[in-house]
Amino acid sequence: MTRLDSRTQAVANPVFVSAAQRFGIIERPELAFTPAVARETEHLYEKVKDFIPAIEWPVYAPYVHAINRLKKERNAVILAHNYQTPDIFHCVADIVGDSLQLARDASKVDAEIIIQCGVHFMAETSKLLSPEKTVLIPDGKAGCSLSESITGADVRLLKQRYPGVPVVTYVNTSADVKAETDICCTSSNVLAVVESFASDTVLCIPDEYLAMNVARQTNKKILTWKGHCEVHERFTAAELLAYKEANPGIEIIGHPECHPDVIAVCDFAGSTSGMINYVKDHRPSKVLLVTECSMASNIQAEIEGVEFVKPCNLCPHMKRITLPKILDSLLTMTEEVLVDPAIADRARLAVERMVNLKQ
Repeated sequence: MTRLDSRTQAVANPVFVSAAQRFGIIERPELAFTPAVARETEHLYEKVKDFIPAIEWPVYAPYVHAINRLKKERNAVILAHNYQTPDIFHCVADIVGDSLQLARDASKVDAEIIIQCGVHFMAETSKLLSPEKTVLIPDGKAGCSLSESITGADVRLLKQRYPGVPVVTYVNTSADVKAETDICCTSSNVLAVVESFASDTVLCIPDEYLAMNVARQTNKKILTWKGHCEVHERFTAAELLAYKEANPGIEIIGHPECHPDVIAVCDFAGSTSGMINYVKDHRPSKVLLVTECSMASNIQAEIEGVEFVKPCNLCPHMKRITLPKILDSLLTMTEEVLVDPAIADRARLAVERMVNLKQ
């Protein structure tokens, strides 16, 4: 690979030097399914062969091979959320997990560059926790319906309406919103976060269903906001009951971003990591995961003897991240994620309080 050094361009703008200027741009390699590429990616195909037909692997393999070589050259680490497709999750990711896991790991990585395979708020969170690192997202338009449901101005109005009430903000929000909150939470630690306050009333925003579900587990009064995940809000209790009737003995594992009526018919509810651990620990003969459908494929590749029934609700935002975009991101050092210094310190504090909270 040939590097086109563009660091000298930084002289024109002494205030901001882009990642492309700092690290240089690398020419696009030839992408061909050569015998060497086939040989070096063979062990990775074994992980995804149930989801990618053999006839299609020659399309994927050159990207996988190029990405895995280039991330070493760039001293980059790839963080991938559990909702990424199997080719990303199993073939190029260095660290995988839910929002809390990725937030914690982002603060510990030694690499200079973080490639965030997830949605934009996750990349912002990585930048908050590792401000000295370069954080890239392969597609800056990978948004989130929850994140877009509320603004920092909305939170300020809520604080005026409920003075003195602690504000717990779901990590699925922008840095602007995090900067107005006392502490962040994820679906895996929301109850612990809520219970950490002495106050008998807590604002839990913006996910209405997450707040409603945690309200059933605490004696505190939970105030919320009408934000919803466009994937999880589509599931219904009637749909799941129909699956139960059609599949005797099936275990249904739900995500707390679903409506409480949906959670009520589930055998277990938890974060994406909690769902994965439940399946690994209990090994049900047949299971349905009430969440984004790529996760079932990712688990299925690791767990034998479990049949996954897959109602497929895709997240269009997560699916904006693809192997070609990851490669382009590494080559061109785009799209760089930056957080306004005016809000970064306050937003970082809210995230650090969450990460450091003892479970």
